[in-house]
Amino acid sequence: MKAGIAGFSGSGKSTVFHWLTGVAPDPAKAQQGQLGKPDIPDERLDWLSAHFQPKKHTPAKMEFLDTPGLLPTERRDNPRRLGIMRDAGGLLVVLNGFDGGNLADELRRFREEILFADLEIISNRIDKLRDQLKKPKPGKQKELDQAELDLLQRIVAAMEQGQGAAALGLRDDEEKAVRSFQLLTLKKELVLVNVGDDRVGQPLPDDLLALAPTALLAPAKLERELEELSEEDRQAFMQDMQLAGFSRTEVLRRIFYAMSQIVFFTVGEDECRAWSIPKGATAVEAAAEVHTDLSRGFVRGEVVRFEDFKKVGSMKEAKSHGVYRLESKTYVVQDGDILHILAST
Repeated sequence: MKAGIAGFSGSGKSTVFHWLTGVAPDPAKAQQGQLGKPDIPDERLDWLSAHFQPKKHTPAKMEFLDTPGLLPTERRDNPRRLGIMRDAGGLLVVLNGFDGGNLADELRRFREEILFADLEIISNRIDKLRDQLKKPKPGKQKELDQAELDLLQRIVAAMEQGQGAAALGLRDDEEKAVRSFQLLTLKKELVLVNVGDDRVGQPLPDDLLALAPTALLAPAKLERELEELSEEDRQAFMQDMQLAGFSRTEVLRRIFYAMSQIVFFTVGEDECRAWSIPKGATAVEAAAEVHTDLSRGFVRGEVVRFEDFKKVGSMKEAKSHGVYRLESKTYVVQDGDILHILAST
């Protein structure tokens, strides 16, 4: 899963990228984007590794793409800057929470930018389809082109009213039809307000929460600076500032789940590992994450919920307590499942 970190220049977007990933921003990559892939902390995996004492402990990961900041006045280049993250699965929108500006207005302007960038792509495709429909073609192809044109015109009509494509509630087949455009207004969005140390612990404004109810607040620069201090100095500063701890771990988890990802576990003496899959993925799709051979030869999945395993302490006890299940390839994997795939060779 890849999340594009986006926002206006000056929002501290690259500081957030550094804070989340541990990767220092590279000026040479400022215009094409920079990748970082941090571990997603998970206490459940920590418990499983302490229980099994495996040779290897492997957390789930998430990829972040730092993109060029949008220009608030000279907007001509903004569609290109946004285009760098079209292949991302979701957007982490960073707002400037340390200059005293109106955060709701900043979010509205950002959403206008991604809507404009999508509108440009869809409008270009509409022009091509109209030209194609004027030419003689087999009846079936003409029907397909007309159906696509009708769908895109619906999307444009919504965009001209200030609504993104997600507001239309597209059917699965309609989303599939426009998937190749990688529309930004169809992507998952999470808002993070980047604040200074004077705003730590303060509530977010109501007008912003009305637009983004799940918005987060984090002092990315402060936490980065504290991480670079010695343990003694760090504790002293945190005590002076009345900070109970860092927010990075919780923010990473919130981003991960906001992007509709879940985790399943594979366990044993060799390795305890957390795997990231999209919410709604089936057992055979989860098997493909582990190895394509497991997906091709899938026979069944042995499933135990982490909470149940923790209570009973072993697979043998899970079977005797009735919390061990055999599931088919169509089983929808749940967050926290411990999964063992049985496959034919």
